[in-house]
Amino acid sequence: MHDILPRATVVVPAGSFTADAEVMLDFDDRFRRRKRYETAAGIPFVLDLAEAQVLRDGDGLMLDDGRVVLVRAAEEPLIEVRATSQLHLVRLAWHLGNRHLPAELQGDRILIREDHVIEAMLRGLGALLTRVRAPFNPEGGAYGEHNRSAHQHFRESGHGHHHHGHDHDHDHHHHHDDGHHHHPPPR
Repeated sequence: MHDILPRATVVVPAGSFTADAEVMLDFDDRFRRRKRYETAAGIPFVLDLAEAQVLRDGDGLMLDDGRVVLVRAAEEPLIEVRATSQLHLVRLAWHLGNRHLPAELQGDRILIREDHVIEAMLRGLGALLTRVRAPFNPEGGAYGEHNRSAHQHFRESGHGHHHHGHDHDHDHHHHHDDGHHHHPPPR
């Protein structure tokens, strides 16, 4: 006879519960709709949400048996991007955004996932780069809460073309590694 795993169907906001268990997840695993997980104590359960949503560090997952699992953001290998001035950092952020990269903005630094092509571009723009391990909490937006599933499908499918979900004055299809750039509007 198969054991039926407890299901987590409700996300409980941070600070509003007492945890019975804890699970440590990287960003990709904190943005799912359905997946099997195991707590730090070895308790298996299935995340089974109506739609994918970002689980933030400190949120809880209410299991159908009444227990609550505390979600912790795991450290991941990242690149810390620093600049020589605030204006320089804003310019670097613009270039990262222009490439639709998930990025965590922290005032004096930007965190991104490791990517040798982007790292070379940033070095060419004078960025100061350091490899770090930290939880990754990128901004919502292009690959944030509402569009991540489309990005994930695109990335995992190996397809080279997609249509942007944002508006431009024109339609276009492109691969982000083909040298295509968006240009800022003239001033």
